[in-house]
Amino acid sequence: MSRLRIVSPIPSGCGAYALHKQLEQSLDGYRVAPYNPWMTLFPPALLLSGRRMAADIVHTTPDYAPFLSRRDTPLIVTIHHTMLDDFIQHYSSALQRLHYKTDLRWCSQWAMNHADVITAVSQFSADLAKKSLNIQKDIRVINNGIDANVFTPGFSRKEGQRIRVLFTGNLTRRKGAHWLEPIAERLNDGVEIVYTQGLRTTKTRLPEHPKLRCLGNVAYQSLPDLYRQADIFLFPSVREGFGLAVAEAMACGLPAVVTNGSALPELIHHGQGGYLCPVGDVDAFAEKINQLADSPALRLTMGAYNRNRIEQSFSLEKMIAGYRDLFECTI
Repeated sequence: MSRLRIVSPIPSGCGAYALHKQLEQSLDGYRVAPYNPWMTLFPPALLLSGRRMAADIVHTTPDYAPFLSRRDTPLIVTIHHTMLDDFIQHYSSALQRLHYKTDLRWCSQWAMNHADVITAVSQFSADLAKKSLNIQKDIRVINNGIDANVFTPGFSRKEGQRIRVLFTGNLTRRKGAHWLEPIAERLNDGVEIVYTQGLRTTKTRLPEHPKLRCLGNVAYQSLPDLYRQADIFLFPSVREGFGLAVAEAMACGLPAVVTNGSALPELIHHGQGGYLCPVGDVDAFAEKINQLADSPALRLTMGAYNRNRIEQSFSLEKMIAGYRDLFECTI
């Protein structure tokens, strides 16, 4: 790897950025070239992103690859999520739907046609991209990895404290944030949902409710402590390319109640590490949360199962090894 120079133009402030930074920290010669997401409003501005860095390989996402690729330099694109199918349109704004159907589709199709190698962070993302863009090439799945030395289980919380159900993520319809209040209304006494406002700066809050508590914007570096202070992880998202927040919670030994859809069943084994609920079924989500809240032993058993699953199948070391092999085989 020391002989290879890999440049990764990537928008700052997103999950993909955090994962590409992990590659930068672990692989000699890998450099992230972050750009402001607002630059995508005028994509030609991206033509200069990372150009001053010498590169043997360019590694980026499909979204704006036509503006980030280089002539005569191998291009690797990693699919972190796919937003081009009809299902996700129901959970998107009018502007998002326009973006998905026009420039995003064109850029993604160009990337699939011109990339030397295509990877995806989950089997779901690989399959959906193939279907949405009619991709004939092979897509190599390299799951995201979690640093199990950073995201670690905490001490058991004292009996008598309120059961804390944690939701982390942007407060959008895609993340299922609009279902948090009706879920909270169905929770037993002594159970509350605490939620963050995501990694992006925002003033958005959910309606006031005695069983809902806003933690504001939480820095990524503070997330491990936040997971350790929780009892259960809740994630009613309708679309996840991988489910990074779920995997982080699993590494911290939390049982999880998540949507039975997209990539989430690849992480959570129903009845072993938590529960999978139908999309938007607030009664099912509340029922499973209450079931876990009533059983400390079940929470511990499922949390330990999830921790072991991350160590065995979704470790940072496994992800790094996958990309190292990929880069070395590309040249």
